[in-house]
Amino acid sequence: LSIIGNLPYYITSQILFSLADASHFNAVRSATVTMQYEVGERIVAKTSTKQYGILSVVFQLYADCKLHFKIPPTVFYPQPKVDSALLGFHFIGPNQLRSRLCGVSPSDLRRVLTATFQQRRKTVRNSLKKLLLDVHGGDKEKVNSILDSDPLPLSKETLQAIENGDAFAMAAELPKNWSKKRPEELSPGQFVELTRLIFPGGDSSEKSLGRKVWRKMKHGN
Repeated sequence: LSIIGNLPYYITSQILFSLADASHFNAVRSATVTMQYEVGERIVAKTSTKQYGILSVVFQLYADCKLHFKIPPTVFYPQPKVDSALLGFHFIGPNQLRSRLCGVSPSDLRRVLTATFQQRRKTVRNSLKKLLLDVHGGDKEKVNSILDSDPLPLSKETLQAIENGDAFAMAAELPKNWSKKRPEELSPGQFVELTRLIFPGGDSSEKSLGRKVWRKMKHGN
């Protein structure tokens, strides 16, 4: 299925997240849509920018995204008060997504993204403490050992993708000082690796991607 449309600005993120969920089942392959320019900027934002957030991580993980051009208010009637943009998405599909996720559950990734970007001024170490305590039953010693640990070795899938020159995989390795970083400093691939560290995964070829994972997320974080 290919989607073409002008998305209502007040529910843009919900429609987009629904498409991400649909891509778990290969139900949607591409989308060419107009949206508020500010939201489009968030989707294609680079790390270490104020626009970079949950939308950036999710859609740069799930799809090849391109902001084609800005659209001025004057081309619409009635005229909106903001600029718009035309964005293109080519969803990579469930097989390649599983390979990128390396056994990580999208629902676990969502928990990590929510915990970190809701406190984006804090370091990853401080923003993840509550989540880690919940995951490990309040075991502070276990939590501190994770926060002080080195990154996991990259998976075979990621190493193979790096050999093949895959740009996503080449930016996936966590730095040793990952816990001192702020969330906007971590790439989408590094967030996958961070989630692997917190939630040990299984066989990526068998892991269920889930049916309703991303919808209801707010794009402002």
